[in-house]
Amino acid sequence: MALLVRQGKSTNNFRDNRRTETRVTVYIPKDMHEQPVISKLISHSGVTVNIATAQLLGDVSQKGCFDLELRGTVFQIASALTYLDELNLEIKHQPMVNQDGW
Repeated sequence: MALLVRQGKSTNNFRDNRRTETRVTVYIPKDMHEQPVISKLISHSGVTVNIATAQLLGDVSQKGCFDLELRGTVFQIASALTYLDELNLEIKHQPMVNQDGW
């Protein structure tokens, strides 16, 4: 994968190797329940994923959801979120508990 580097100021430094984490809720439409979304997320981006909660029962009529903690570098987290966005999944960010506010 090629990474384009722009000149000038940017709010995201994708070459930043610091480890970080974020928490997201990912809503999975019923027609995608049997697809390996989380497995592909891990292999695509290299993030570590902790599934805090999940609701994907067979009787869910519309969509299920995963409450995920994503850990990795800034680039890996950005890659993971981009991957989920490219699948056209609804994603909601949640603040991490017990974190410094920087």
